[in-house]
Amino acid sequence: MKGRKQIIAMGGGGFSMEPDNPLLDEYIIASCGKAEPVVSFLPTASGDSDSSIEKFYTAFNVKRCVPRHIPLFRQPVDLERKVLESDIIYVGGGNTRNMLAIWKASGMDKLISKAWENGTLLCGLSAGAICWFEEGHTDSTGKLSRMECLGFLKGSCSPHYDGEIERRPSYHRFLQEGVIKPGLALYDGVAAHFEDTEMVKIVSSRKEGKAFHVSAKDGDIIEESLRTHYLGS
Repeated sequence: MKGRKQIIAMGGGGFSMEPDNPLLDEYIIASCGKAEPVVSFLPTASGDSDSSIEKFYTAFNVKRCVPRHIPLFRQPVDLERKVLESDIIYVGGGNTRNMLAIWKASGMDKLISKAWENGTLLCGLSAGAICWFEEGHTDSTGKLSRMECLGFLKGSCSPHYDGEIERRPSYHRFLQEGVIKPGLALYDGVAAHFEDTEMVKIVSSRKEGKAFHVSAKDGDIIEESLRTHYLGS
């Protein structure tokens, strides 16, 4: 056992969105608790994009860690070993629907679950945030919709809550219609940190970062602001 079970879900941010703001990525590395953790980047949601992989190494080669990536479009023969040796699994953004389908076909979903149970820290932004919840609020189908996800964490998650104009009204509408479960809404640059399945902290790389627990009752939206800690303070 490597340590306690942890998930850090980012509404947006990290090296791919904030290349000049390392606060969230440094928080992730520090939360692992190892001097030089093995950080495995999963670029599945972007189709194993060369540019996303290059951005990852540019950001993490200068940090106190051992960075590597795990492609699935050219799947390594030692996939299980690579996953289970990881101290941190960092999931990039992109198409959540395609990513989860590929994970299921390759067995990656089961390997990630096993790694998490063994103490590997799971994290990611956008697709790499909502995938851990029961349900995700995603535009992977071409329009904003509800998607069934891995279910490691209860409820739903909506990323980019301030970064995309349709996110907030769409999430509210789905909640009012009973289409999606109540859940967590995250601004870009904001991350929710879970230990086991309990949320223990909200952190932000931006001073104005916010997070909410959002639900509906009798047709009315209840948007509860959650205390957010700015990492630059």
